[in-house]
Amino acid sequence: MTTTKGLTLWFTGLSGAGKTTLAKRVEKELLMRDLKVELLDGDVIRTNLSKGLGFSKEDRDTNIRRIGFVANLLARNEVVCLAAAISPYAAIRREVRALHGDSFVEVFTECSIETLTERDVKGLYKKALAGEIKGFTGVDDPYEQPENAEITVNTENESIDESTDTILRYLEHRGLIPASSAPDISADEEAKIVDKLKAQNFI
Repeated sequence: MTTTKGLTLWFTGLSGAGKTTLAKRVEKELLMRDLKVELLDGDVIRTNLSKGLGFSKEDRDTNIRRIGFVANLLARNEVVCLAAAISPYAAIRREVRALHGDSFVEVFTECSIETLTERDVKGLYKKALAGEIKGFTGVDDPYEQPENAEITVNTENESIDESTDTILRYLEHRGLIPASSAPDISADEEAKIVDKLKAQNFI
């Protein structure tokens, strides 16, 4: 098992933006590098650790605070923790970041309401937009976009592979994870990803 400094990779974004899908792909890549990795999925946490909580702002904050506590505990023990939760409010995200110190990397999965509505096989966005569901994040309950996320991936225009590569290259350039011993992208693709990260002031 490769030893590395623990950290939390915090995926935030609207429902359906690809947080868990992307986190699972990154998890797979990190496990292939022999790292200790744990995935905390917001929906799973709600079913277990946060069972009984509702969707008021207070309850949402309590849920995120609990995820943040567990994530920090894992990170302190040399685990790369991938936390995927909507976490709509900026203040509680800042609180979780402060708890971690320098072992926190925020990943904003950006996607428009229009695209999310088209993707939504359950039709929840359409119902929320029609007023049939109340308190739906991004519709009639706020989602406060990160202003200084370390990584922003646009899952509306990028493939899962492109977004995964952006995250992995950022972590590699920061020295937070070891570089892959067998790169799966060409030098030209690597250069494009690095240029993108530099253009967004991520590296």
